[in-house]
Amino acid sequence: MMDEAVLEALDAYVECLFAPQDEALEFTLSASRRAGLPDIQVSPAEGRLLQLLALMVGAGRILEIGTLGGYSAIHLARALPDVGTMVSLEASAHHAEVARANIEHAGLSEKVEVRTGDARKLLARMIQDGEEPFDVVFIDADKRGYPEYLELSLTLSHPGTLILADNTFRGGAVVQPADETSRVLHEFNLSLARDPRLDSILIPVVRERVDGLSIARVKNI
Repeated sequence: MMDEAVLEALDAYVECLFAPQDEALEFTLSASRRAGLPDIQVSPAEGRLLQLLALMVGAGRILEIGTLGGYSAIHLARALPDVGTMVSLEASAHHAEVARANIEHAGLSEKVEVRTGDARKLLARMIQDGEEPFDVVFIDADKRGYPEYLELSLTLSHPGTLILADNTFRGGAVVQPADETSRVLHEFNLSLARDPRLDSILIPVVRERVDGLSIARVKNI
């Protein structure tokens, strides 16, 4: 297993070269901490990766499941064109309030709508209302909900949609899952690998430990 100090040094190296923080991102992290939000947002390097992936597919509509303080939403929204839109779903009303303020501070409130409530119900309502499909979906909410989020997200996708899911290595626990969350994520990874509707891969993401980002492209619905 790679030493934690080495992993942190590698992460800092990538961040320094490719993902330096600007005022809006630093403000978001600071405001989120002051508001008591957990320090579990994506790393700067992963945020930059999400942004690049959205840019690569020319995303005009982005869906995020799990807003927290808006840090990843800001990265993703920055990939949108002038007429692009993003919907971010957050279960906690407090987290959503903090995220909206951070997104407004970043100058992105006209592009990003934060909706509050249970993601399953919100997604089901979006499907019922015939909401337009999204070009990118980023899943980073309660891990046990990942399988259901995937199926609901597929209904809100089109061929070519990119579906991303964070924390899918769970620090390596998915290799020999010993707890319920790790078992769910292992089954989620299996479903991605075997689903004929998707072309998928799981890549390591370096932070203080090695975690994973699942990347899937919708072939057909």
